[in-house]
Amino acid sequence: MNKIYIVEDDRSIRKELAELLNNSGYETECLVDFSDAENSIINSKPDLILLDINIPFVNGEMLLRNIRQKTDTPVIMVTSRTSETDEVLSMSYGADDYITKPYNPTILLLRISAVLKRVSKDNIKTKYRNLQINLAKGSLSDGRDEIILTKNEMIIFQLLLDRQGQIVSRNDLMTTLWDNEEYINDNALTVNISRLRNKLADFGYENAIETRKKQGYILI
Repeated sequence: MNKIYIVEDDRSIRKELAELLNNSGYETECLVDFSDAENSIINSKPDLILLDINIPFVNGEMLLRNIRQKTDTPVIMVTSRTSETDEVLSMSYGADDYITKPYNPTILLLRISAVLKRVSKDNIKTKYRNLQINLAKGSLSDGRDEIILTKNEMIIFQLLLDRQGQIVSRNDLMTTLWDNEEYINDNALTVNISRLRNKLADFGYENAIETRKKQGYILI
C-alpha cells in the first residue's frame, strides 16, 4: 500500500483529501505542525507528497526545493493559484505534477496513480554488484569492459535481479518471456541461462546464478 503525505493547512480540505485517498486504497499521513515541515516529511518516508503552496512558516515552493535536496520522493503540488509562473517554478524546483483547486477528485487520483507508476518504472534495478546495467542497450559493464546480452538473456537477468535472493521457477521465467512476446521452449531456456552464466563469469561472477533442482534459479 502506497503512503501519501498530505501537506495542507486547511483542516476541512486536509480531511477530505485523507478520506478520498484512504477510500481509494492509500495510506495517508497529514502534516499538522508546520513549524518543522521539512523534517516531518522526510522522517515520514512517504511514497508521494501532496504539497500545497500556501502553508504557514514557509512557502510551499521553498519547502519543495529543500525537500529535493534530501529525497527524490515524488511531489504533486496542490494549490488554489492559477498562475503559470507558479506552475513553472514548482516544476523547476522538482515537482512531478501540479494540480489546481478546486480539483476533480477523479483527476487527482489519476494524477497520483500516473506519478506512482512512473516512479515505480524508473526504480527498476540498474545495477548488480559492481556491474552497471543498460536496459536500453541490453548491456552489462564494469566500467572497463562491456558485454551485450540478447533480448532473452536481458529479460531473464532482469527477472532474476528483481527477485535477487529468491528462487525463480522455470515456469515464471517462461511466462515472463511469453509476456514479452518472446517464444522460448524449455531447452532454449536452459541454453539462455547457460549463456547468461558464462557472460557473468567473464566479469568474475562464476557462481552468480545457482540452480535449485525442481525449484528453479536464484541470483546471489
